[in-house]
Amino acid sequence: MKLHIKNETSRLRAVVLGTAKSNGPIPTLEEAYDPKSQEHIKAGTYPIEEEMVKEIESVAAVLKKYDVEVYRPKIIEDYNQIFTRDIAFVIDDKFIKSNILPDRDQEIDAIEHVVEQIAPSKIITLPEDAHIEGGDVMPMGDYIFVGTYKGKDYKDFITARTNLKAVEALEKEFPDKKVISFSLKKSNTIARDNALHLDCCFQPVGKNKAIIYKEGFLIEEEYKWLVNFFGKENIYEITQDEMYHMNSNIFSISEDVVISEKGFTRLNTWLREQGITVEEVPYAEISKQEGLLRCSTLPLIRD
Repeated sequence: MKLHIKNETSRLRAVVLGTAKSNGPIPTLEEAYDPKSQEHIKAGTYPIEEEMVKEIESVAAVLKKYDVEVYRPKIIEDYNQIFTRDIAFVIDDKFIKSNILPDRDQEIDAIEHVVEQIAPSKIITLPEDAHIEGGDVMPMGDYIFVGTYKGKDYKDFITARTNLKAVEALEKEFPDKKVISFSLKKSNTIARDNALHLDCCFQPVGKNKAIIYKEGFLIEEEYKWLVNFFGKENIYEITQDEMYHMNSNIFSISEDVVISEKGFTRLNTWLREQGITVEEVPYAEISKQEGLLRCSTLPLIRD
């Protein structure tokens, strides 16, 4: 397989889509990885497997409609395998394995049938102390945007998934690219104050547009840099409530087609105003785990 990912919006040809089958029992509060999951565990509204399977299969149907080659993880009994974006990511023709939370190590093994189709020289394993997850990494042509948390209290945040050592490792691995890091706001306990990954508060869409949540950025100058990069007129600002429901976590099949949650009325209207076809799917149950459409997909090949 010849990997090819230069950006977030070129025509998608191959992707690994997560699975909600055999998702396991509702986790305890101690087992939850993020404050939104904790919120729903406490409230008794944590999503049930049957509903999540329906949601993720609706995405598979849209991808099939657009002739995208879809790979799926092998099922691990009683194990959450929805968010494939976390476990690895592709930049150019390289497959970079993430260093994720130890409890999730088995997830990469479940896509071994995909990894073994990639030339070993193109598979990159970062140093063990370089913590990184794919939701924080966005290839943008000559740039790589990376969400991170640089505070000395990094270890205190289960929601801090990508550290400075990972940013430095990407700089070494891709010396011809400009690696730009963005410090994100983190909270272990309040979902509305937590930007789990960069794609929870920002995402490029279309030809030159971007969805952004200003308050997800710890440093205002870094938010302003992004606004300048795209141009203020091309930025769609979302509210805290929209961020909480994961409005920036849609997924592009091409510059002209996106998959979005059917309840994102304001966003979907704006996307259509930009001339973008919006394929609406139900995804509100999966979003209760603080992840949405981009989180569930690991693109391998784009034109």
